[in-house]
Amino acid sequence: MATSTENKTLTVTHAACLVDGSDREFRHLVNGLLPFAARLLSVRDGFGNLVGLTGVQYSLIRSIAHLSKQDEVTVNQLADHLHLSGPFITIETNKLKKLGLIDKKANPEDKRKMRLTVTAAGTRLLNELLPVQQRINDVLFEGITRTEFKVLCSVVDRLVANGDRAALDLGHLLARRQADKPTSAR
Repeated sequence: MATSTENKTLTVTHAACLVDGSDREFRHLVNGLLPFAARLLSVRDGFGNLVGLTGVQYSLIRSIAHLSKQDEVTVNQLADHLHLSGPFITIETNKLKKLGLIDKKANPEDKRKMRLTVTAAGTRLLNELLPVQQRINDVLFEGITRTEFKVLCSVVDRLVANGDRAALDLGHLLARRQADKPTSAR
């Protein structure tokens, strides 16, 4: 365990993230995840670009297609799935509807909820992209074993939830810091 002197230089104190009292492996992980996340976003944007969409629009249509295999998809479910706001999803799905790639219909039991489905044109677009998507995703995860993949899958939801909480905590700290500044400094 880290001594109190070392604690002052650690960027994390959660015991599971320390190896021999050091945060070196934690820093290595974070410094590896950041560029990987950037590359994932770049790949997503590239997929969108190949079919004339933004990366977010591509994620929306792909997620609607994926989620609809299990159940009907609503704006709120899609927002929760992608960790985006409902109003943002509404704006972007309206654009996809105008392009004829998805359909939005009121739920017969609750007219406030919109059911989202991928149209035949949207399905064709996703199918055209599939060979490229398979090739690129295979490269992204090349060398990952089945066991490692299962570990990643088991951890990712917790990391996203923790990330949401950490961002909220940091937002509160930043707001408090801004409120504590003298009026003349604002």
